[in-house]
Amino acid sequence: MFFIDCDSTLSTIEGIDELARAKGDEVFQRVVDLTHAAMNGEVPIGDVFFKRMEMIRPDRDLCESIAQLYMETVVSGAAELIQELKADGWLPIILSGGFAPLIRPLAELLGVEHVEAVPVYFNDDGSYKGYGETYPTTRNLGKNEVIREWKTALLPERVVMMGDGMSDMETGPDVDLFVGFGGVVARPRVMDGAGYWLADMNDRSGFWNAISDVGKE
Repeated sequence: MFFIDCDSTLSTIEGIDELARAKGDEVFQRVVDLTHAAMNGEVPIGDVFFKRMEMIRPDRDLCESIAQLYMETVVSGAAELIQELKADGWLPIILSGGFAPLIRPLAELLGVEHVEAVPVYFNDDGSYKGYGETYPTTRNLGKNEVIREWKTALLPERVVMMGDGMSDMETGPDVDLFVGFGGVVARPRVMDGAGYWLADMNDRSGFWNAISDVGKE
């Protein structure tokens, strides 16, 4: 199984920040600051998630527009990487603290069938109703919970996680290899904690050597 983050990994954007951008400069800056603080490990993710969503309260139309933006900002080399992983027998799974309705169109574009991301709910008129506040990836170590569930269900031979943030690096104890990605944002703490560091998704030779050794003594 190959778990891969979405924001700043498969896409160059942070979906929550783009939702906030539509709400004006003040909201945007406050949300960006909270996002970076969480991704850099300065504050717990759970402390910022509710605050950001209450500031933004995105409706269906806004979510659909950001879903389109995800597809327009695919990281160079990401589509090829996914194709190669599937051809090599890996099951790719997007594992994100972002929002499922925004990410699923990108997943379909990339040929990824499985998405683990935060639900968003709308009223009949398309206005914002809420989000999955108890979904694992809204809190620290939540990605670990999801990975353990998948491992229990499918009993994979090898498990890899790839991403740019602290919540991705935290999965280290539950995977065979954590691949840090710095092609959009290079976070020093994530780089230091990665079993392998990938700076450019188009330069995959070292990456394939790293994951081919996963599970070997």
